[in-house]
Amino acid sequence: MELAIILAGILLIIVGFAGSILPALPGPPVSYGGLLLLLLHPAAKAVMEANDFIWLITLGVITAFITAIDYYMPIWGTKKFGGTKAGSRGSTIGLVVAVILTFMTSGLGAILIIAGPFVGAYIGEKQAGQTPQVALQSAKGSFLGFIAGTFMKVVMVVAIGIYFTYLLV
Repeated sequence: MELAIILAGILLIIVGFAGSILPALPGPPVSYGGLLLLLLHPAAKAVMEANDFIWLITLGVITAFITAIDYYMPIWGTKKFGGTKAGSRGSTIGLVVAVILTFMTSGLGAILIIAGPFVGAYIGEKQAGQTPQVALQSAKGSFLGFIAGTFMKVVMVVAIGIYFTYLLV
């Protein structure tokens, strides 16, 4: 039973890492679930100190924050690269459509989540009468926002993995 708990926790950390890169999976929450699962292990309970619970709560709050802000990053990138409200709205609509289509298709999830905000920002800017160059710049900002969100998720999952290892050792 104890080995099964450790292996399941490790599996969740690995799946969470994959989810940080592949947008179809919620990476940090899955990894955090693996960390919480470790608390069922008697050896982990024995070494837990009061400050470990503070770290656990802090990681949970940061995980929730990063998960929420990850959806905003493409919109922020669009604005930062000179996009208008139309580009930001397009980026948001593109993300929503991509998420819906991800659940309807099997193997296109990652492509849709990456392309959705990019295409949405481009279409939004074109609808607002922007030149193709301005629309493309706005779409680039959306893509870079997506990359920034992915980077934050990877860093968070690595931090959770390190803390998981610390609790095991």
